[in-house]
Amino acid sequence: MSLAIKLLAIAYAAVAIVNTIAYWPTIKDLYYHKKKSANLWSYILWTAASLVTLLYAIFILPDPLFIVVSALGFLCCGAIMILCIVLDRNAIDKNPRRRIK
Repeated sequence: MSLAIKLLAIAYAAVAIVNTIAYWPTIKDLYYHKKKSANLWSYILWTAASLVTLLYAIFILPDPLFIVVSALGFLCCGAIMILCIVLDRNAIDKNPRRRIK
């Protein structure tokens, strides 16, 4: 493998780590502060898209680095989506007149 390809793989892994860390503020707002800081419908779409990417990585292009990066993206999007749903459900339980937007 050439040096340029190795450097590109390292950069790809580094970007995946940074992207994963970038999800933390939203997860923290939802989980610890119970602050609705994410759009549920956006994360439903991003979770579905990242699931397709992960399945592609596993079955079509079985590259270990691509699988790990895709799995991290899917897990982070899925966690935020689930936290949004739980936060909405808890808000509805406390106030039955509130509707999900």
